Amino acid sequence: GTATNFMFTEPLGSWRKVNVLERKTMVDWAHEIKELLDVDYAHAKKVRLVCDNLNTHKIAALYEAFGPQEARRLARRIEIHYTPKHCSWLNIAEIELSVLTNQCLKRRLPDLQTLRDETKAWERGRNANQKSVDWQFTTDDARIKLKRLYPQIKCC
Repeated sequence: GTATNFMFTEPLGSWRKVNVLERKTMVDWAHEIKELLDVDYAHAKKVRLVCDNLNTHKIAALYEAFGPQEARRLARRIEIHYTPKHCSWLNIAEIELSVLTNQCLKRRLPDLQTLRDETKAWERGRNANQKSVDWQFTTDDARIKLKRLYPQIKCC
């Protein structure tokens, strides 16, 4: 069978969270956001989330999954920033997913529960060891590699 991983990461805090689900719908994403806001960042007034442009990653998903009052409560606490459409590889969560795959998932697992257990064990170990992504891509590097995405301003 197949499954999908929802990855959240806070690079400066060397923290990540991964949940394994059977599918990836708007409603699934909305429930993940609710857990992120109400459990992981319960005391934060506002959470800034950087995510890719997947069609399920929209505030509208909250209204699809919850009643209007609950959806509005959650929507007020989240600020979404999308990675450029042709540069989603910049997303640090993608790097974490690659590490998860290489360290934990490069083998056949017998069932969904085993996958969930193994993934949570990886998450706990990586968080306990305060592992972080060694991000070395600077703004200057981005301006060279991604020059077509940056405006060229000509003076006079």
